[in-house]
Amino acid sequence: MPPMTQSASDTAAFPPDTIEGFLRFCAGEWMSLRSRFALDTPDDAGEGDEWHSSERGELVVTYLEPAAADSPGGLSVGPKGEAPRHLLFSGDGAFSAGDRQGRWQLWPDGSLELLLGDGAAEVRERIWFTKPNLRLRSTVENGADGSPSRASFCSEIRRVSRPASPAAAA
Repeated sequence: MPPMTQSASDTAAFPPDTIEGFLRFCAGEWMSLRSRFALDTPDDAGEGDEWHSSERGELVVTYLEPAAADSPGGLSVGPKGEAPRHLLFSGDGAFSAGDRQGRWQLWPDGSLELLLGDGAAEVRERIWFTKPNLRLRSTVENGADGSPSRASFCSEIRRVSRPASPAAAA
């Protein structure tokens, strides 16, 4: 079996220890499995599966070079074949996702935490790598009263291309 080609993330420090390194490490095409949970479903809502769902998908993440000297850059993120959204990070711990503003923190364990809030709800997402090509994400949305309303867990595997075999090129 031919060796796999190295991606840019394979040559970077693992786990990434700077926000710029983390954002650059996220770039690639990812196969994704996401499970979603409705945590505020009443107990008498029945015994069906309406409280959870799972879906598979393809996610494309592109690193966006910094627009300013004090910026670590950003990410263009979206399902394959659809318009991406941009997350732009600043060096002071703030980020924007479209017209929404939030805060980011890179934890000593190598995970990135994103926090978006608008007074009515707060969304906290944590992203971490367990291996260079395996990324995990967990998200919890809390209502204004602090009680959890929705959550999701996502495991993502980076697509790695293989070089064409010499026989195929002939």
